[in-house]
Amino acid sequence: MASFDPLLDKDGVRLTVDDAIATVTLANPAKRNAQSPALWRALAEAGQLLPGTVRVVVLRAEGKSFSAGLDRQAFTPEGFDGEPSFIDLARGSDAELDATIAGYQEGFTWWRRSDIVSIAAVQGHAIGAGFQLALACDLRVVADDVQFAMRETSLGLVPDLTGTHPLVGLVGYARALEICATGRFVSAEEAERTGLANLAVPADQLDGAVRDLAAALLAAPRDALIETKALLQGAVDRTYADQRVAERAAQGRRLRDLAGVGD
Repeated sequence: MASFDPLLDKDGVRLTVDDAIATVTLANPAKRNAQSPALWRALAEAGQLLPGTVRVVVLRAEGKSFSAGLDRQAFTPEGFDGEPSFIDLARGSDAELDATIAGYQEGFTWWRRSDIVSIAAVQGHAIGAGFQLALACDLRVVADDVQFAMRETSLGLVPDLTGTHPLVGLVGYARALEICATGRFVSAEEAERTGLANLAVPADQLDGAVRDLAAALLAAPRDALIETKALLQGAVDRTYADQRVAERAAQGRRLRDLAGVGD
C-alpha cells in the first residue's frame, strides 16, 4: 500500500514509501543539499524506518545539485549548533574521535543491505560527502550534467564516509587514487564509461530511467535477488574456487525453496 505521508521529514531528509519502493530525498535545495551531522543521523534513521515490504530504495535530491558536500559551516570555529566542531574533534581522544566518525558513517552503511537494492539518481554536483553518498548505493543513474568530485584530500582531509571501498571497486585503485588526490570533476560520460555510473541520461529523463530500473528489479523474485546480491557482494573477497562453492550453496537453497523442501 502506498504511503503518501512521509515516514520521515527532518534535517533535509524525507522518506516516503510506495508499496515496494522507498524514496529517500535530500530536500534542502536552497543549500544545494549540503550535508551536516544532523542530516547524516536522519539518513541513518531513514534506513531504520524502512518497512519490511520495501525491495528498492531510490535516493534522489531536489534542486539542481545532488549534494554540494559538507556544509561549509563545518569549517568555521563554532561548527554546527549542538555538534562538536572540527577543533573539538581534534582535541578529543582517539576513541572519542573514532566513535564520532563511526556515528557519521551510519547514514551511509545501510544502503547495501542484502534485502534491498538501492539506486542513486544523481544530477548536477555530487561533491565530497555527496559523492560518497552516491557511492553508498548499489547502483547509480546519472544525468548528463552530473559532476562528481572527491575534494577531501584537497582540504587536507581524507574521504571518511565509506566512499573509498566502493570507489576502488568500481574504477580500480589507480583511477580512484587520481580522482581523490586531484579532486577533479568526473563527468557523466566518464562515469558511465568507467563503471562509476550504470547509466547516464539527459537530465529530463533521469526520473523515468530510475523508475524503469526499479521496475526491472522488482520483476525478479525477491529471494532470488537477495541471494544473487549476497553472492556478488561476497565475490570480492572469495577465491574463484570459494565462489564456486558459494554458488552451489546458494543454488541449493533456491532449489529447495522452489520445491518446498526444507533443510
